[in-house]
Amino acid sequence: MIQGLLIDLDGTVYQAGELIPGALQSARWLREREIPFLFTTNTSRKSRRAVALSLAEVGLEVDEAEILTANVAAARWLEDQGIQRVQLLVSDAAHDDFSAFERTDQQPEAVLVADLGDGFTFEVLNDAFRSLRQGARLVAMHKNRFWITRDGPTLDAGPFVTALEFATRSEAVLVGKPAPAFFDMAAGLLGVGVDGLAVVGDDPESDIRGGNAAGLTTVQVRTGKFEEGRLAEAPPEERPDRLIDSIADLPSLFAT
Repeated sequence: MIQGLLIDLDGTVYQAGELIPGALQSARWLREREIPFLFTTNTSRKSRRAVALSLAEVGLEVDEAEILTANVAAARWLEDQGIQRVQLLVSDAAHDDFSAFERTDQQPEAVLVADLGDGFTFEVLNDAFRSLRQGARLVAMHKNRFWITRDGPTLDAGPFVTALEFATRSEAVLVGKPAPAFFDMAAGLLGVGVDGLAVVGDDPESDIRGGNAAGLTTVQVRTGKFEEGRLAEAPPEERPDRLIDSIADLPSLFAT
């Protein structure tokens, strides 16, 4: 039985800056019935506070405590590892989430890679490469391949993380979805065991593969990155337990 929900944002609740029809009504339905939920996202261009403000601007009022971002997970991981000196490949708008750390490009203990967009220049990547060669740990906020903007599909952080992995013959520590630790952290925040949680999302890798690996019920929406043809050919680890048309159909998950 589903006792709580982890709901993806980009492609599930909104897309290209607009709420997907039914998002407001579903959030209201969950709150009225006191069903625990978190909005969980790999969005890394903004701080958690900025994500909450962006949602409010499109009409969805959300408390920061109801949002778990890859940034927050990354900060928790750095703290747990005792790392203080960090080279941030992170947009300025997300720096607030890392105010507890010393930000430096000189002999950092870790290189943290998020979605820098146009900031992914040769110089930036080469500086990170050199830091990694000197012993810094490579930490990936996530490895999403792309995301959908108003201009269409756009490269995300994943391809640049992979480039640094290839160049340094190393593997990044992954802190966002689909890392099992991300889902464990979300479960702890909600106070619900992973066996009682469902992840709702559009991304077959981050949401469905990640949720299946972590032992959650997985729910695929037919919005965002969803591709009907790909679902038919998906490997077992990317096949959802449930398939719904959109976020508007969330109440159907609790139908008896």
